Amino acid sequence: MIDSVRHRPLALLAAVVLAQVLLLAFQIKRESGEHRVRLIRYWAVEMLTPMERAGTWTFAKIGGAWRGYFALKDARAENEKLRGEIERLLLRNRQLESQAAAGQRLAALQSFREQHPEAAMLPAEVIGASADPTSHTLFINRGEHDRVRRNLGVITPDGVVGKIVEVFPSSSQVLLINDKDSGVGALFAGTRTHGVVKGSGDPDPHMDYVVNDEKAAVGDAIVTSGEDRIFPKDLPIGAVASADPGNPFQVIRVRPAARLDRLENVLVLLSQQELAPKKTEAASAAPVATPSTPPAHTAPAPAAAAVTPPKLAPSAAKPAPASSEHAPAQTPAAAQSAAASPNATPKPDAPPPPPRR
Repeated sequence: MIDSVRHRPLALLAAVVLAQVLLLAFQIKRESGEHRVRLIRYWAVEMLTPMERAGTWTFAKIGGAWRGYFALKDARAENEKLRGEIERLLLRNRQLESQAAAGQRLAALQSFREQHPEAAMLPAEVIGASADPTSHTLFINRGEHDRVRRNLGVITPDGVVGKIVEVFPSSSQVLLINDKDSGVGALFAGTRTHGVVKGSGDPDPHMDYVVNDEKAAVGDAIVTSGEDRIFPKDLPIGAVASADPGNPFQVIRVRPAARLDRLENVLVLLSQQELAPKKTEAASAAPVATPSTPPAHTAPAPAAAAVTPPKLAPSAAKPAPASSEHAPAQTPAAAQSAAASPNATPKPDAPPPPPRR
């Protein structure tokens, strides 16, 4: 009781001093920029600002974590959806690229067929290959139903591929030119030196029977010779990859023109003739028209010129009719009339006209 009475004046004094300070702070104004702010307001702002900052930061973190939780929960589902969409688009992109590549290959085959409309060609698709690593064969989706038979050539627009060795109802087996049992008649495109391109089981075939004296440089083009009765002449086989002297012939490695390791579409030559059979047809049609015009019909013209004198009578100078049937009959008469003329001086060495056939 005595202690509380003793401390009461001190508490009253502190309260009075605080009230006085507050009154002074309320009355005194402080410069703050362009405005004058009461000191008590300034003190209040300085005291409450740290607490407000702390509260704002705390509530911001709590609110961000709360919103982030729900946002991440939704983002996980959205992420899974987007991942599936990306995989679907990648798969679709691969399909479109494959279709575009197939379209380019088919366009190349079609263009090659249009460049050679005279040759019978059958487009085919590669459907399989041999499982034997020492055998270089493949299977195509054309067979007996498509008029395919053995020993027909198989090519691409790039070059020779191989030949048909087995025929089934709806498929066929193709022996590639790099197989150890294959052989193609070949020659150098520049020097026209003949040889045979044979397979050895390796990716690249070899050209045999080329003597050491023959020049074979790397990059020289090799084409078909047509001597094997399978491929037309001058189809590209490949180019010289390396040439080394051997005994008794050179060892020439050939780089095939066609990509034998990535074949998908090929062309089957349904004919063993040249790619330009129109020339062959024209040559075969010429002898048929020759017998209608006997060879003797063209011979009287030089003979008549030989016995005809330099100066002919008007009747003798008359040209012969256009019909070839009367030409042999008029030639002896013209010679007789020329001999009966007094001004005629026939040559003594002139041969007699050929007999009429």
